[in-house]
Amino acid sequence: DQREPRGSLLPDLFPVWKDFQLHRGVSLGLWDHLKDQHGARSQRSQEADKPHRRKGEKTYSCDLCGKSFTHSGHLKIHQLIHSGVKPYSCDLCGKSFTEAGSLKKHQVIHSGVKPYSCELCGKSFTQSGGLKTHQLIHSGVKAHSCDLCGKSFTQAGELKTHRLVHSGFKAYNCHLCGKSFTHAQSFKTHQLIHSGVKPYSCNLCGKSFTHRKCLKLHHIMHSGVKAHSCDLCGKTFAQNSSLQKHLVTHSGIKAYSCDFCGKRFRDKQYRNSHLRIHTGNDLYCCDQCGKPFTTDAQLQQHMFSHTEERPYKCDLCEKTFKAPNQLKKHQQIHTRK
Repeated sequence: DQREPRGSLLPDLFPVWKDFQLHRGVSLGLWDHLKDQHGARSQRSQEADKPHRRKGEKTYSCDLCGKSFTHSGHLKIHQLIHSGVKPYSCDLCGKSFTEAGSLKKHQVIHSGVKPYSCELCGKSFTQSGGLKTHQLIHSGVKAHSCDLCGKSFTQAGELKTHRLVHSGFKAYNCHLCGKSFTHAQSFKTHQLIHSGVKPYSCNLCGKSFTHRKCLKLHHIMHSGVKAHSCDLCGKTFAQNSSLQKHLVTHSGIKAYSCDFCGKRFRDKQYRNSHLRIHTGNDLYCCDQCGKPFTTDAQLQQHMFSHTEERPYKCDLCEKTFKAPNQLKKHQQIHTRK
């Protein structure tokens, strides 16, 4: 049993002369001697022992998640994710990261520099990855679809977030009204409602909103533009989200079910309104007759029955109605003629 000289390990441990010199303080002549006499044979035998690996082949796999890597070093870095150890912290916000590279990328956010701009809309981004993700919006490609309701998304992360809606799990609860939310961002947005602050006002009608996004959507109503149309029935919508909700009606899929009676619904809001019948919570009751309703819109519609006023007038025959939906239904008579 002939042992290989200890010097044969040196080329692997210290592949660069400078590293070895700093470690041991040996002369260049001694390093060359060790490498020539012991290292070359050892390296050849090691290469012979290694299985032949094609270029680009991913032979290093993670035991925990199965992800594969080309180099063992990349696998080791990846395994830190599973360990939960995040040794690199941001001095400005305290956020921690597994890798130094991730911290470096994050710190660019605080600098305010956004060198990556979209050629189509001019929107700027801190990182190239952010720009690439954004460009998918312009492509119109939505490769990630929900198996339950058919809704499509540009990114896999968006689909993952969406699936929580179907799970029914709501981890975020408002201590002021008891309302629960699936996502933290939705919860934060909701809390602004209780503050009563509505800093965004419409310059056309004076209506105020808690969020800028709500004001933008409201402005579309004034424009009268309905740019989103259904390919199946031709119905047009001011907002893409309204079109997406409408498309579900054509699919016939009813992805939202009642836990109490099993009744299924196409729309989550309809399901939530229906649940109030079983729980008795948040029902809208008429002050005059006590009749309960599951939505505020139904209550408002009902309130017309208690008044003699008929403020809604038909332009074609001057017939008057108590409620706007009654007028709308009546006007269909004229269109059929």
